[in-house]
Amino acid sequence: MADLSDIVAFCDQLLDVTMFDDYCPNGLQVEGRREVQSIVTGVTASQALIDAAVDAGADLVLVHHGYFWRGEAAPLVGMKGRRIRALMGAGISLLAYHLPLDAHPELGNNRQLGLRLGLPDATAVDGLMWGGEFPRVLSPKHLSALVGDTLGRVPLMVGPEHPVKRIAWCSGAAQSMIEQAAAGGFDAFISGEISEHTVHQARELGVLYLAAGHHATERFGVQALGDKLGTRFGLQHRFVDIQNPV
Repeated sequence: MADLSDIVAFCDQLLDVTMFDDYCPNGLQVEGRREVQSIVTGVTASQALIDAAVDAGADLVLVHHGYFWRGEAAPLVGMKGRRIRALMGAGISLLAYHLPLDAHPELGNNRQLGLRLGLPDATAVDGLMWGGEFPRVLSPKHLSALVGDTLGRVPLMVGPEHPVKRIAWCSGAAQSMIEQAAAGGFDAFISGEISEHTVHQARELGVLYLAAGHHATERFGVQALGDKLGTRFGLQHRFVDIQNPV
């Protein structure tokens, strides 16, 4: 069992949250009971995740996508009000880390995705974009299969279907970074989402693009951080994967 303030302080320092100008507050967003024994992690603080945390008797929910986004209406009414009431009614705290959890060199979404793709030597090459090189050339079909097997869903692949050796990626909605990938000389670029113009960019820039799912590419950071907290503070940790096709 651990004190909530110790967990928050540890995460804030570990993820270096003060270094990020983010779209939302990072850290403790909803304060519940002070003593924490059980953590539920998930990608987004949806009602389904909160309900699962309540059913599991969790003291803390840790997510990548929390609340209070820039430009979002502030009143706690409607859907947001129901979510907050559910957390506070159960005494559950909500801890959320957005860009800090994308960027972390060990626990971050991009680092963890690279490890699962078999690229342990990958590094950040341009801001949040990471890159690596396979030991052998892959065909587009084999790359698609590797990404699909890793994430449990078949990616949407567009652009020139040429052999791939150097690959870049950025989790979530980073399709606009395809120009950075092209400038870096990468053969392929992976992100979560795709826009209409991404198809034309991929074709004209000569970069194979794989839209692998926003949710799917951002499942690993919270799991790694949850495991870290479990070991550090002697807590029970359970990851709940609320399916999302986007």
